[in-house]
Amino acid sequence: MAEDNQLQHLDEGELRLAERHSVPDAFLIHEIIRHEGEEELARKPGALALSGLAAGLSMGFSFLTQALLTAGLPDTPWRHTLASFGYAVGFIIVVLARQQLFTESTLTAILPLITRRDRATLLGVLKLWGVVLTANIAGTWIFAVLVHAPGLFPPAVTPALQEMARAAIHSGFAATFVRAFFAGWLIALMVWILPSASTSRPLIVLLITYVVALAQLSHIIAGSAEAAYGVLAGSATLYDYVAEFFAPTVLGNIAGGIVMVSVLNHGAIKPEIEERLGDGERQEKRNANLRATSRAGKPKAGR
Repeated sequence: MAEDNQLQHLDEGELRLAERHSVPDAFLIHEIIRHEGEEELARKPGALALSGLAAGLSMGFSFLTQALLTAGLPDTPWRHTLASFGYAVGFIIVVLARQQLFTESTLTAILPLITRRDRATLLGVLKLWGVVLTANIAGTWIFAVLVHAPGLFPPAVTPALQEMARAAIHSGFAATFVRAFFAGWLIALMVWILPSASTSRPLIVLLITYVVALAQLSHIIAGSAEAAYGVLAGSATLYDYVAEFFAPTVLGNIAGGIVMVSVLNHGAIKPEIEERLGDGERQEKRNANLRATSRAGKPKAGR
């Protein structure tokens, strides 16, 4: 109300302009993302799988582009600082193409769950995670097989690919989990910010994923392309992939996204959510009672 009084001096065109430049409040952001989550939970498994496969393939370009930049830059202390920009490529493709990425669903699919808190939604989230994660991982392995083909890139690129693959796997369970926790936190934050970004969405994705790469954090899908390449190149075993990369990374990404973004941001506006949803439910009950009363008072045909 106070804000409305402050804008009384603006005409209709100026008010529309102010609305276009205003940032959505936390409740609106929550509801936009929750609606996206509801749509994801309602999608058929086949559609989820195909979109997830496309996302896994796209994420491989983060691995490849960073390796290409590393190979093309001189061996200096700042090489990693510049090459890390390449890591953003896969994420930008996935976000702008609206492909299904597992780590985004630690926010989008969780908001409907912690809002409704029922068994049906929990089962829907688990099904969504299972389909999307499997499809994402399959896409990264296909990409790794293609990149591993002999003679595909200049000789200088292969050592860069192999070095990134070794870094993805051989860091130890605890260190990988902590790095994955931060990565899951950042990616879920990115998803939370995007409804406010409008035309700056690519820049937001670039900046946040650049930090993930610069800090050498662990992302289950982008890192899977790297780790899968390591297995194919012989620098790691399938057991290493599962035990040293996959398990700690997926657990860390889930924990970081849910705890640090989904739960915290939902909890901050929970009273407003309950009040607004409660008002909506009460209004719906009133409307239902009015419809029932109207039908009861209407004379039946033939009388």
